[in-house]
Amino acid sequence: MRIAFIGDIVGRPGRKIIKEYLPKIRDEYNIDFVIANAENASHGFGLTVKNCDELLKSGIDLITGGNHSFDKKKEMFVLLETGNVLRPDNYPPGIPGSGIKVVDITTSENKKEKLAIINLMGQFAMPTVENPFNWAVKLVEELKEQNIKNIFIDFHAEATSEKRIIFMMLKGAVSAICGTHTHIGTDDLQILDNTAYLTDIGLTGCRDNVIGMNDKIPIQKARTGLGGHFEVPNSCKAILQIMVIDIEDGKAVKSFKLKKLCDRKELIITDAIN
Repeated sequence: MRIAFIGDIVGRPGRKIIKEYLPKIRDEYNIDFVIANAENASHGFGLTVKNCDELLKSGIDLITGGNHSFDKKKEMFVLLETGNVLRPDNYPPGIPGSGIKVVDITTSENKKEKLAIINLMGQFAMPTVENPFNWAVKLVEELKEQNIKNIFIDFHAEATSEKRIIFMMLKGAVSAICGTHTHIGTDDLQILDNTAYLTDIGLTGCRDNVIGMNDKIPIQKARTGLGGHFEVPNSCKAILQIMVIDIEDGKAVKSFKLKKLCDRKELIITDAIN
């Protein structure tokens, strides 16, 4: 089974480059299932029903979230009922929706497989959540009891240390872990004890500014302390970043990262270190 992960999708530029290139990439690389973090896909903050539908029609199969999941609260409540959108599972009790889903996949080799997707959020500089480390262990144990071996985790966290900790805890127990939230891609793609890992996939959207947003307000805030409304640029140099994982019997056997720059014809490919 070959799955892929995209994140964080930021605004219209992110949606546009996905719509243009993801279908071609899916076909060329025989990708069976695509997961994407899209909590910033609508104007940089949250996700609307309309934009969710656009992403699903562009080749994404399941959407994960994070601290911006409920920025457009009413629309998110609707989306969480569809089953195609997750929010971090370790939000406190009483929050609508779920952060775990088991899907049935028919691979390009016509094999029937089950894949569990888990969405979790870290603690440092984040909204109040349950302990993600204990929560992850509990969820993985429950999946193993159901004989589900193929497990992917989107860990939405500010601190790289938290992401590394959850990897060291769960290596050998899950198929892949990929971090989101910082919008800055890291250069540490690896496979260790049959688990593929990347600290942060990096944004899909504008790459010539500040984490996908117009740089004026971030610079103003850094220099004066006075903030403002962050805006996604209407025109920019966009990037699409994808982590691809080959899974066999719950084990990651191969992983690589694809980067598509809107102003270049070729794809940039980085293989995992084993």
